[in-house]
Amino acid sequence: MSENYIEDQCFQEKDYSKKGLIAGVYQYCTFINCTFTNVDLSEIKFIECTFEDCDLSGAGLAKTAWQDVQFRNCKLLGLHFDDCNHFLLAFNFDGCLLNFSSFNDLKLKRIQFKDCNLEEADFTNTDLTSATFDNCDLNRSIFDHTNLEKADFRRATNYSIDPDLNRIKKAKFSVPGVLRILNKYGIEIEY
Repeated sequence: MSENYIEDQCFQEKDYSKKGLIAGVYQYCTFINCTFTNVDLSEIKFIECTFEDCDLSGAGLAKTAWQDVQFRNCKLLGLHFDDCNHFLLAFNFDGCLLNFSSFNDLKLKRIQFKDCNLEEADFTNTDLTSATFDNCDLNRSIFDHTNLEKADFRRATNYSIDPDLNRIKKAKFSVPGVLRILNKYGIEIEY
């Protein structure tokens, strides 16, 4: 049985929440204003695709492949990216809602989050070397045994990172945000 291969297609204003998305490989495809709420996207491959103004909240991602995928202004609430196929995993997020999403145990070197809301996102055991969090809200996000070396938090807000539990060598922070790193020590800082 051959795998469906869909290349260089633009899908606009489609609601896949009732019928689902045809399984297969999607390469160089664009999805604009599409709804994937609670859709099972398991084992589907997205290669160099773009999602704009889409809602993928609650979608099933078991062994889903994301290779060089761009998400722009998408709603991605509660997604378990840690269930995805890890081979060649690469995506970036611009203007997205990623609250309650999980990125556990992933290698996401150089990933870019721009203008994103990442409240209560879980980055436990994630490799975020050289990641960028540009104008992102990380309120109650979890960083536990996370590699944050060379990561850029200068324009991020509301993060809480324990330097004893995470690798932060050469990470970039700005004042006053960096002061939250010292919260666990119960010290008072005046400036």
